[in-house]
Amino acid sequence: MTNLLLGLKVAILVANGFELSELEKPKKALENEGAIVEIISPEKSKVQSWNNDNWSKKLKVDIELSLANANKYDALVLPGGVMNPDKLRIIPDAIKFIKEFVINEKPIAAICHGPWTLINAQAVKGKKLTSWPSLELDLKNAGADWIDEEVVVDDNLVTSRKPEDIPAFNREMIKLFSTKK
Repeated sequence: MTNLLLGLKVAILVANGFELSELEKPKKALENEGAIVEIISPEKSKVQSWNNDNWSKKLKVDIELSLANANKYDALVLPGGVMNPDKLRIIPDAIKFIKEFVINEKPIAAICHGPWTLINAQAVKGKKLTSWPSLELDLKNAGADWIDEEVVVDDNLVTSRKPEDIPAFNREMIKLFSTKK
């Protein structure tokens, strides 16, 4: 632990169906650098993950989305999994929460299908980013410059394509978040 992110408060926004590795590994990497990380969800007490094409373990929700205040966080992580962002992008409170980070120019890290929510939060126009390949056209149609690379950083946004990209995603996420401390 280097304490690079000591005292930084990070929100991870998820609904049922998030990809387990895309939450657990970034969360652990952030905590290893001293960040305080909280899971925010529209679910009230537990949120269920997806892993290897099956439902997986449930994680404790730290703050219910309806009670969460984006102003209390320094950065945001948006894991993927197909179901998770597809649910979040039609929940007004979720989009409002994400937009607060965009408006206040706070760093956001999104992986796999996570950038889907950024379209609804109007956060991709003119941005270079990557995602799971099936989102390419959606992101381009929303004005993004989609790039097929393991990790892309553009201003306050870091994105990656898939679970195999997590080491690069974590490295760039920590680097970006440390500059915003």
